Amino acid sequence: MSLRANRVGEQMKKELGEIISRKIKDPRVGFVTVTDVHVTGDLQQATVYISVLGDEEQKANTLKGLDKAKGFIRTEIGQRIRLRKTPEISFEFDESIGYGNRIESLLKQIKED
Repeated sequence: MSLRANRVGEQMKKELGEIISRKIKDPRVGFVTVTDVHVTGDLQQATVYISVLGDEEQKANTLKGLDKAKGFIRTEIGQRIRLRKTPEISFEFDESIGYGNRIESLLKQIKED
């Protein structure tokens, strides 16, 4: 990943956190944390990794709500970050948090045994 793509990703991560928490009024969108943003080297695609508080149904609903608001979110990003072309956005769950929690609980289990 290029340095520029990295910088754009970091900037998007900061802005997305604010946009999602303050501007999205969709009741399906729960408590979302933007954990990371990967931008392709040509700045055409951005994969936004999120974690959502709640059960599987809440997570699915949040993803639906964010997908529906994609156009609005992209417009907001375009206004906040000066780029010739705003990257296409796709949302994915950040599985690393759940994975980390699983490892932690396994380590605790080993320690107790």
